[in-house]
Amino acid sequence: MADLSVNINGLRLKNPVMTASGTFGYGPEFADFVPLDGIGGIIVKGTTLSPRQGNDYPRMVETASGMLNCVGLQNKGVDYFCEHIYPEIKDIDTNFIVNVSGSSPEDYAECAARIGELDKIPAIELNISCPNVKDGGMAFGVTCAGAASVVKAVRARYGKTLIVKLSPNVTDIAEIARAVEAEGADSVSLINTLMGMAVDIERRCPMLSIGTGGLSGPAIKPVALRMVWQVAKVVKIPVIGLGGICNARDAIEFFMAGATAIEIGTANFIDPTVTIKVRDGINEWLDNHGCKSVGEITGVI
Repeated sequence: MADLSVNINGLRLKNPVMTASGTFGYGPEFADFVPLDGIGGIIVKGTTLSPRQGNDYPRMVETASGMLNCVGLQNKGVDYFCEHIYPEIKDIDTNFIVNVSGSSPEDYAECAARIGELDKIPAIELNISCPNVKDGGMAFGVTCAGAASVVKAVRARYGKTLIVKLSPNVTDIAEIARAVEAEGADSVSLINTLMGMAVDIERRCPMLSIGTGGLSGPAIKPVALRMVWQVAKVVKIPVIGLGGICNARDAIEFFMAGATAIEIGTANFIDPTVTIKVRDGINEWLDNHGCKSVGEITGVI
């Protein structure tokens, strides 16, 4: 059996399969389907400093080979997570990682600091695709300065593993990756959703309540692979790949493109056991090809 363990700049995963934020709840919701301790890491749904109601319905639409969503980071806030969710998950034998969102660098930093006080949460993932309310609503992650400002603020108050989730809605994602690496990111995960739209031609209006939403699922995999490959060539920190991964073959493509680990998102909605199937499929492929570890195929192209 191959060694599936990987290291994300000090964060050890028993295997390279993680769940993408917003697609796996807080973890226990899937306990009837998969052994949670068999997953390398569980990235919980987006968490903000204050509670958020999210956007109006409808906020999900199925598309060809994927889905659009504009959920809007609905959550009960970081204090609720610390007081109510954390006690339920802290003793499960895997890495729980909190996806942190905010509307200003200060919001991000304060939320991260509160999570940093939780012993059994070894890492956070910053969602920098959020709108900067002080800058007219432009997402932090679409400029080097915006992305760097969030990472710098969080790094000053958070000492554990810091993963930054990159937006694909940019001209040069490698440039953004270098900017967050320079400010102290331990890893980058990519890609977040691509902006998309669906139209109801009978009602003559957008199908989502706010008009546009994030496209995820198999449709975005070729874009995600290309961006992972580009970023892995220019940063020294580990890259986590995600975007349309549905099976072990998809995951292996991401490893070869330079990803150290992967996240599975939309596929969890289709098959709640997919994480374990992908883990076992990776192991089988490595065994069949005489590979002793995931590292042997990481970044080979």
